[in-house]
Amino acid sequence: MAESAYDVVVIGSGPGGYVAAIRSAQLGMKTAVVEKGDIGGRCLNVACIPAKAVLRVADILSEVREAGDFGITVGEPTVDFSAVSARREKVVGTLTGGVSGLMKKNEIDVIEGTGAVTKDGNVVVDGNEITVNKGVILATGSVKKPIPGTQFGGRVIGTEEAWALDELPKTMVVVGAGASGSEIASAYARLGVEVQLFEGLERVLPSEDADISKIAERGFKKQGIKVRTKTFVENVETTDDKVTFTFGGEPGEAEWLVIAAGRGPDVEGLGLDDAGVKLLENGLIEVDGTQKTNLDKVYAIGDLVPGPALAHKASDEGVIAVEAIAGNKTHAIVHVDIPRATFCTPNVASFGLTEAQAKEAGHDVVVGKVPYGAVGAGTVYGDRTGLVKIIGDKEYGEILGGHVVGAKATELIQELVNAKALEGGYPEVARMVHGHPTMSEAVMEAARAADGWLIHG
Repeated sequence: MAESAYDVVVIGSGPGGYVAAIRSAQLGMKTAVVEKGDIGGRCLNVACIPAKAVLRVADILSEVREAGDFGITVGEPTVDFSAVSARREKVVGTLTGGVSGLMKKNEIDVIEGTGAVTKDGNVVVDGNEITVNKGVILATGSVKKPIPGTQFGGRVIGTEEAWALDELPKTMVVVGAGASGSEIASAYARLGVEVQLFEGLERVLPSEDADISKIAERGFKKQGIKVRTKTFVENVETTDDKVTFTFGGEPGEAEWLVIAAGRGPDVEGLGLDDAGVKLLENGLIEVDGTQKTNLDKVYAIGDLVPGPALAHKASDEGVIAVEAIAGNKTHAIVHVDIPRATFCTPNVASFGLTEAQAKEAGHDVVVGKVPYGAVGAGTVYGDRTGLVKIIGDKEYGEILGGHVVGAKATELIQELVNAKALEGGYPEVARMVHGHPTMSEAVMEAARAADGWLIHG
């Protein structure tokens, strides 16, 4: 049962909201979370976690098919998609159950309903007002957006629905080759679906470094994905069993059309206008370095505010907001240094500036590039096509950006993120002893390449 007053109320229980609530409770503040859906928010229930559960199945399937390269003879594997779906649900249930357990462990009240903020910094849940003594944190995440000239419905779906299909289709079209679209295309293509991937810009993963995008696209095409860049999907029509559309004047059709071309802040029902919360021109909530809005007790995090729409970014912002509410010394999040991870095959991960961005910013740019095949582990584990690329500033040896494509890229990037966070540069990474034979040696060698003394290459 909800009480009449709390120190902190968090609206939304995704990776930003529930982490904020736990940190609040740790700091001794009486805390509640308001959630209109399932605990864990979209990330745990319909987005990040179910996506990775299905992608993991595709990864294993690929490994089985490549077993012959390692001297293991197996028959052609088959996919029981109902079992895949059951495992996805089990994974989601395990993790959301874990979050519910953390709420109980930390004595956080979970209030079911739609929460809205008031101008004096209280919260109204389905008509019942709750007094908030110290701070409200808005953490409701984002919602899918259609491409111009289309609307969701029938067989035109968003990314959440794409990961929750009941049956494995024969054909699928994915519109948008950013992180979400690339993951969907890569997963379903390896599961045996005929996939077309459309991107309006000139390359897949357009926000990544150009060298990384090129290698990723080669990997997509090897999986059988029909990649069409600089191409827009138009005239979308849905029927009971298919979607028709045009692209570049040509007709097309598929069983499902997935729109993965952007999302918007989920502010419906939050009462922002009535409360007087200031928005930016793009509809996001304006916040300062502590995540505070223009209202004294109201904070906002995650996809509601500027910066990359990433779960781990939301979590860190939740901690920042709560510590500010508690009166603790905190820090402003640095968007450019947040790692970005895309779990398609090949994995793609990055942080900081691309080579083009660094040059445009006027840095004295130095680049260190090493393919996975240059180190022993790349050959041992069967991935010689990956690449580690470090962007640095020559004057001080500063790491401006890190970019990795290939197996375990989403894990390897963290070393460069950590090195920069600890004020290390690429010369320091170049002289750190790395275990052999490991993929991480490619990170070391890329740092050596940037420093001018590449050994293996």
